[in-house]
Amino acid sequence: MNGPFEELAGLDKLIHEPARLAITTALSACEQADFLFLQRLTGLSKGNLSAHLSKLETGGLVTISKRFSGKRPETWVRLTSEGSKALAAHWERLDALHKQARDWTNAPGREGPARAPGAR
Repeated sequence: MNGPFEELAGLDKLIHEPARLAITTALSACEQADFLFLQRLTGLSKGNLSAHLSKLETGGLVTISKRFSGKRPETWVRLTSEGSKALAAHWERLDALHKQARDWTNAPGREGPARAPGAR
Protein backbone atom coordinates (compact mmCIF):
# COMPACT_ATOMS: atom_id res chain seq x y z
CA MET A 1 0.00 0.00 0.00
CA ASN A 2 1.53 3.31 -1.10
CA GLY A 3 -0.30 5.90 0.98
CA PRO A 4 0.29 9.55 1.79
CA PHE A 5 2.75 8.74 4.55
CA GLU A 6 5.18 6.98 2.21
CA GLU A 7 4.86 9.84 -0.30
CA LEU A 8 5.88 12.40 2.33
CA ALA A 9 9.32 10.82 2.42
CA GLY A 10 9.66 11.48 -1.32
CA LEU A 11 9.19 15.26 -1.17
CA ASP A 12 11.82 17.43 -2.86
CA LYS A 13 14.32 17.97 -0.05
CA LEU A 14 15.89 21.00 -1.74
CA ILE A 15 12.73 23.02 -1.25
CA HIS A 16 11.12 21.12 1.64
CA GLU A 17 13.90 21.72 4.19
CA PRO A 18 12.24 24.13 6.67
CA ALA A 19 14.67 27.04 6.30
CA ARG A 20 14.61 26.82 2.50
CA LEU A 21 10.82 26.50 2.46
CA ALA A 22 10.62 29.66 4.61
CA ILE A 23 13.02 31.50 2.30
CA THR A 24 11.26 30.52 -0.92
CA THR A 25 7.81 31.18 0.51
CA ALA A 26 8.91 34.65 1.66
CA LEU A 27 10.40 35.36 -1.77
CA SER A 28 7.16 34.27 -3.46
CA ALA A 29 5.41 37.20 -1.80
CA CYS A 30 7.71 39.86 -3.28
CA GLU A 31 9.70 40.68 -6.38
CA GLN A 32 13.01 40.40 -4.50
CA ALA A 33 14.36 40.71 -0.99
CA ASP A 34 17.65 41.76 0.48
CA PHE A 35 19.79 39.44 2.57
CA LEU A 36 19.26 41.29 5.86
CA PHE A 37 15.47 41.25 5.42
CA LEU A 38 15.53 37.49 4.83
CA GLN A 39 17.81 37.04 7.82
CA ARG A 40 15.44 38.95 10.11
CA LEU A 41 12.38 37.20 8.68
CA THR A 42 13.75 33.66 9.01
CA GLY A 43 15.82 34.09 12.16
CA LEU A 44 18.77 32.33 10.50
CA SER A 45 22.38 33.29 11.16
CA LYS A 46 24.30 34.96 8.33
CA GLY A 47 26.28 31.81 7.63
CA ASN A 48 23.26 29.53 7.73
CA LEU A 49 21.19 31.79 5.46
CA SER A 50 24.13 32.10 3.07
CA ALA A 51 24.51 28.31 2.90
CA HIS A 52 20.80 27.78 2.21
CA LEU A 53 20.76 30.51 -0.43
CA SER A 54 23.77 28.92 -2.10
CA LYS A 55 21.96 25.57 -2.31
CA LEU A 56 18.83 27.24 -3.70
CA GLU A 57 20.93 29.13 -6.26
CA THR A 58 22.77 25.96 -7.32
CA GLY A 59 19.37 24.27 -7.73
CA GLY A 60 18.18 27.10 -9.97
CA LEU A 61 15.42 28.21 -7.60
CA VAL A 62 16.82 31.67 -6.78
CA THR A 63 19.16 34.22 -8.29
CA ILE A 64 21.50 36.26 -6.13
CA SER A 65 22.82 39.65 -7.14
CA LYS A 66 25.26 41.89 -5.34
CA ARG A 67 25.44 45.66 -5.67
CA PHE A 68 26.43 48.72 -3.72
CA SER A 69 24.31 51.35 -2.04
CA GLY A 70 26.87 54.10 -1.76
CA LYS A 71 29.85 52.27 -0.30
CA ARG A 72 27.74 49.62 1.40
CA PRO A 73 27.44 46.21 -0.30
CA GLU A 74 23.95 44.69 -0.63
CA THR A 75 22.88 41.19 -1.54
CA TRP A 76 19.50 40.77 -3.25
CA VAL A 77 17.67 37.51 -3.78
CA ARG A 78 14.93 36.75 -6.27
CA LEU A 79 12.89 33.60 -6.86
CA THR A 80 13.41 32.36 -10.45
CA SER A 81 10.44 31.36 -12.60
CA GLU A 82 11.58 27.75 -12.09
CA GLY A 83 11.65 28.42 -8.34
CA SER A 84 8.13 29.89 -8.40
CA LYS A 85 6.83 26.84 -10.26
CA ALA A 86 8.65 24.43 -7.94
CA LEU A 87 7.32 26.20 -4.84
CA ALA A 88 3.74 26.26 -6.13
CA ALA A 89 3.96 22.56 -7.05
CA HIS A 90 5.45 21.75 -3.63
CA TRP A 91 2.64 23.50 -1.71
CA GLU A 92 0.03 21.82 -3.96
CA ARG A 93 1.59 18.43 -3.27
CA LEU A 94 1.69 19.12 0.49
CA ASP A 95 -1.98 20.15 0.45
CA ALA A 96 -2.93 17.02 -1.51
CA LEU A 97 -0.93 14.76 0.82
CA HIS A 98 -2.51 16.45 3.84
CA LYS A 99 -5.98 15.77 2.42
CA GLN A 100 -5.06 12.16 1.61
CA ALA A 101 -3.76 11.66 5.15
CA ARG A 102 -6.97 13.09 6.64
CA ASP A 103 -9.09 10.88 4.35
CA TRP A 104 -6.97 7.84 5.25
CA THR A 105 -7.31 8.55 8.97
CA ASN A 106 -11.08 9.10 8.69
CA ALA A 107 -11.71 6.06 6.45
CA PRO A 108 -14.50 3.69 7.50
CA GLY A 109 -13.21 1.03 9.86
CA ARG A 110 -10.57 3.29 11.38
CA GLU A 111 -12.17 3.99 14.73
CA GLY A 112 -10.20 6.16 17.14
CA PRO A 113 -6.46 6.67 17.01
CA ALA A 114 -4.63 4.48 14.54
CA ARG A 115 -2.16 1.98 15.96
CA ALA A 116 1.01 0.80 14.36
CA PRO A 117 1.23 -2.97 13.80
CA GLY A 118 2.43 -4.63 16.98
CA ALA A 119 1.63 -1.55 19.12
CA ARG A 120 -0.14 -2.20 22.42
